Amino acid sequence: MRDFFAWMNETPWSIALRESFVVWPVLEATHVLTIMLFVGTIIMVDLRLLGLAFRQVPVSEMTARILPWTIGGFVIMMVTGLLLFYAKPLVYYHNIFFRVKIIVLLLAMANILYFHKRVQGNLAAWDLSQSIPRNARIAAAVSLSAWIAIVISGRMIAYDWYNCEKLEPESALSWMIDCPQRDNLLAVQMPAPLLAGEAD
Repeated sequence: MRDFFAWMNETPWSIALRESFVVWPVLEATHVLTIMLFVGTIIMVDLRLLGLAFRQVPVSEMTARILPWTIGGFVIMMVTGLLLFYAKPLVYYHNIFFRVKIIVLLLAMANILYFHKRVQGNLAAWDLSQSIPRNARIAAAVSLSAWIAIVISGRMIAYDWYNCEKLEPESALSWMIDCPQRDNLLAVQMPAPLLAGEAD
């Protein structure tokens, strides 16, 4: 898999994206803003389901008003996220925080599907009930925890504490993030003339 991302890393469009002084910052800023929109609306619904906020607002009314914003934020967030990954595939592939983020993201998506397919049912009935069903509250708690973890791990991606060049080649973490062997790593980092002994 690393070979595929190494190939992707050298494609003209990938190089153009990460070296652009305009497109890259716009992509990154848009990604962050749509994460705020998507996660923010999800958290509002989760807090309502948990009974921690917006108790006077019917669940059906809240979801009807918020859902279009949630979907819009999700679509733009995913598109910009994929483009950011395409621009620096090797950097993200070897980043432990990125891997954690993707794993938790998949769990959060599975929780959303579970909620809408198995739990949601008739929202209007919840408006008349004294309390939200237990399964819905559990799904909301899982959702809230997952999205907080996703935001934190996403923020940690920027730090290079566990980059391949800072890890011992035989360490478990180095194996987990598929770091290249030390000789290959040096070959990637060093200019070709130095490797060939052609430096002055």
